[in-house]
Amino acid sequence: MSIEVIKPGLATSIQDAGRPGYYHLGIPQSGALDQYALRLANLLVGNDEGAAVVECTLLAPELKFLANAIIAVTGAELDVRIAGTVVERNVSHEVLAGQTVSFGFMRSGARAYLAVAGGIDVPVVLGSRSTYALGAFGGYHGRKLQAGDVLPVGTASASAAAGRAAPTELVAKTPKDVELRVLPGLYFHRLEPVSAKTFFEDTWSVAPEADRIGYRYRGGTALKFKQRQQPFGAGSDPSNIVDAGYPYGSIQVPGGSEPIILHRDAVSGGGYAMVGTVISADMDRIAQMQPNHKARFLSVDMNEALAARAVYRNRLQRLRIALTP
Repeated sequence: MSIEVIKPGLATSIQDAGRPGYYHLGIPQSGALDQYALRLANLLVGNDEGAAVVECTLLAPELKFLANAIIAVTGAELDVRIAGTVVERNVSHEVLAGQTVSFGFMRSGARAYLAVAGGIDVPVVLGSRSTYALGAFGGYHGRKLQAGDVLPVGTASASAAAGRAAPTELVAKTPKDVELRVLPGLYFHRLEPVSAKTFFEDTWSVAPEADRIGYRYRGGTALKFKQRQQPFGAGSDPSNIVDAGYPYGSIQVPGGSEPIILHRDAVSGGGYAMVGTVISADMDRIAQMQPNHKARFLSVDMNEALAARAVYRNRLQRLRIALTP
């Protein structure tokens, strides 16, 4: 069974749950930016929840199915059309051989996830089928999809069926204004007191450059770092440090002007001070932010971060129970 790409969309790629374990070698985890939406889509079609799906960014593709299939679309709010007829999101549907699946514009959210029963069966590279475009490996030939590509699909499970729907209360919203909880970082003390205050008080807007590597924000008050004697091996700007590892979700502010939150395709280290880290429970929210969407940063401590992670995991477990046949 396979799927032909008629129109590729803006930045459509194959992603699964990711490839952890290689960050120390400079290879990021990649995988779906919105992990909850990925898992929901797969559970709806009877796949393993980390199976490979089509991640659609801002402008979704048009796909022709060359055999009968069961699909589900989650994530961003947009029209989903099978052979021109609009169908519900967060519900599994049958697609017949020869029919096309197309999409409208994303009214809210920035990424939609199309799961197919059996999963997208591209080769496994370092334990994952996810695309890492900077490294040109994984996914479909290590790149975003192009017109004419033909995607192989694995064998559907016996539980795959049309009509399976996600409970409304377990479907994540994709608002245009979000609050991102932040654990202040190793270098937060390097900010001037006024900047340490305005960083959390200001409203920041997503810049057009936001992508899978990092989300850039602008519109808040420029941050000032305390002056210091330039360390050996560090850049001259006060925002520079001697190279250090970057945690997933860390926030750097080159030159103090525009915070950048590193996401799933980010490099593993560099020479910018990390003023904080977005907690794991909020990383999916970033994935669904379009350019010009607004964010406020909220300072939390480790206990609050761990409590939020527990709530996220509990919600995911409730989803598994609700969608397991």
